[in-house]
Amino acid sequence: MNISQILLEAANLLADSGIPDPRAEASSLLVHTLGREPIFLIAHSEYELTDNEERTFRELLQRRAWREPFHYIVGHKEFFGLDFEVSPDVLIPRPETEILVEEAIQLLRERDKLSFCDIGVGTGCISISILHNVENAIAVGVDISEKALTIAWRNAAKLTVADRLTLHEADVFDGITGKFDLIVSNPPYIPTEDIPELQREVRDHEPHTALHGGAVGLDLIERVICESPEHLTPQGVLLMEIGFGQSGKVRELFDLSIWLLPEFLLDLQGIPRIVKAQTRL
Repeated sequence: MNISQILLEAANLLADSGIPDPRAEASSLLVHTLGREPIFLIAHSEYELTDNEERTFRELLQRRAWREPFHYIVGHKEFFGLDFEVSPDVLIPRPETEILVEEAIQLLRERDKLSFCDIGVGTGCISISILHNVENAIAVGVDISEKALTIAWRNAAKLTVADRLTLHEADVFDGITGKFDLIVSNPPYIPTEDIPELQREVRDHEPHTALHGGAVGLDLIERVICESPEHLTPQGVLLMEIGFGQSGKVRELFDLSIWLLPEFLLDLQGIPRIVKAQTRL
């Protein structure tokens, strides 16, 4: 079949499976299969796929029709202008997390000391993006998953910051020594009762240990808030992503004898998405 024919068939299959924007997804999968630029599909719509190309494309297409996330299928995801390896062992980086990265970069550039700790490092997208943009910063990344740390290390090596990122397998701050000028985190924050209602791509494929935040979604958030002060330098800062509707409860978790009043940064939908707090001493 040629490109025009197979894209029509593929888009219809994805549409029947409930995939939003099925034509675009089919095109992206075909671009990945052929190893070509997107413009090739338009300029050479009459191109006849080889038997191997067609077979590979149909295999990938069926995986997407079964609602496997596109980025797990192709094995990578762009975040903050960088290309990160992803797999089902890690969450796929989200655009809203870039708000945290932007704030961290600005904060570190304003300070003389430039050390930070990333709790729940996952792909490494937060740490690596910060290190890529603040060249004299150093970081410690922590994750409970050994497989996630392996991916983070590969991403750090590929994006040439491995010499400034130390990775530890640990549960939050367990075994972590020293103090940092900044702590960043995108912890699990989905409440237990919301897990079954998640989009199939997330619910059935992304790691639940990186999603499940306990009964009301605040288990790990509360622990990071409570344990961070002993790991921060004087007037150190915590930046942490939170879930929809959680800002009020998160504000109550801060002991104002230890922290200044926390601020909340909004995402593009106007939702409080990042909490920013500084220690008093």
